[in-house]
Amino acid sequence: MRSLFRLILLACALCTGLSLPAAEALTRRTWTVEGVTREALVALPPDATTKPTPVLFVFHGHGGTMGHAARTMAFHTLWPEALIVYPEGLNTPGTLTDPEGKKSGWQSAAGDQGDRDLKFFDALLASLRREFHIDDRRLYATGHSNGGGFTYLLWAGRGAQFAPFAPSSPIAARAVPKLKPKPVWHLAGRNDDLVKFAWQGRMIEAVRRINQCGPAQPAVNGQVTYPSKVGAPVVTYIHAGGHTFPAEAPALIVAFFKTHALPALPAPPAPAP
Repeated sequence: MRSLFRLILLACALCTGLSLPAAEALTRRTWTVEGVTREALVALPPDATTKPTPVLFVFHGHGGTMGHAARTMAFHTLWPEALIVYPEGLNTPGTLTDPEGKKSGWQSAAGDQGDRDLKFFDALLASLRREFHIDDRRLYATGHSNGGGFTYLLWAGRGAQFAPFAPSSPIAARAVPKLKPKPVWHLAGRNDDLVKFAWQGRMIEAVRRINQCGPAQPAVNGQVTYPSKVGAPVVTYIHAGGHTFPAEAPALIVAFFKTHALPALPAPPAPAP
């Protein structure tokens, strides 16, 4: 009977799209943005109201959900000291698939869908700042596919608020000309049959130019680093697979994020005697 009970619990967890540990760690929250209800799953460190806390936004791909992102990426299990946010997209026309917009996703460029997802991000971050002790020097964003493209859009439109970014297999050519130097960890599949590797290569080359990067250093754990003259290195992780988010990626991304923060603000001048 005990084994049967465990199987029933596991089946229930799978039906919700979350594993049992993820379900226990996450809280579903809602926001109303221009009359539309938006959702996210949030993992809160116990001291998020009293201690400066880093924040990581994780964006699912087209057709994905916040629950699937939480289960498959599971950043909250790797970085319990951070406040992890898995937002949920709305039905969106896809750049390469789903032209009728029957599946969930994110706007692909500034102005699309009335900038509804940029406005959602703004509302989400503002509410977190009101409720928790957010470390504004340590805001991060990552996402896969359409979510990776939205990560680039955040870089283009909200980049000054973030430390580094970590897009995976994104389509973001329209955002690249608007980028300013920022550390980035870029994942791509050499055999990606959706977002072609050649497209990814051109994006990486463009970002290397923007970030004023020099020649590559020897690879470490499959990661190639291009040092930057302006403190904005580009790190690439090129795997042999297709349009996937490899299981090892979240740990590599967390390690990269932990080494980067925005510069500290200068201390205010001392009062005149």
